[in-house]
Amino acid sequence: MSTDDLNLTNLAKPSNDATITIRCIKNFEYRTCRNLVLQHVNLETNTVGDLKRIILENTLKVYTLAHGHKTMNLIINVEDDDKLILHDDEAVLAWQGIENETEISFFYGKDYEEFKKHPDVMKW
Repeated sequence: MSTDDLNLTNLAKPSNDATITIRCIKNFEYRTCRNLVLQHVNLETNTVGDLKRIILENTLKVYTLAHGHKTMNLIINVEDDDKLILHDDEAVLAWQGIENETEISFFYGKDYEEFKKHPDVMKW
């Protein structure tokens, strides 16, 4: 590993002491969300189900990984649902590709399905 690799934030902390951001989406049309920063998360032992219990159930989807590309949609990444929505509650977070500085969106699945029908509709 080069010294440049060691300076990347996703490698700055071990996977048993990671910081992840949960983007709690309140409303898709108004583009409102709150960030919940979770520190000292053990990605090797905590599961998707553990994370859902912390943030009160429903749907989790990876928004972006550290140093990864960001979507043009500022509220949620509407691409690759089959890969990025975390369905398996028993899966360990590290197995799902979650690493330090990952952003995960939390939302109600039915609201997201409605939003995907017309993702360009915005209300102010």
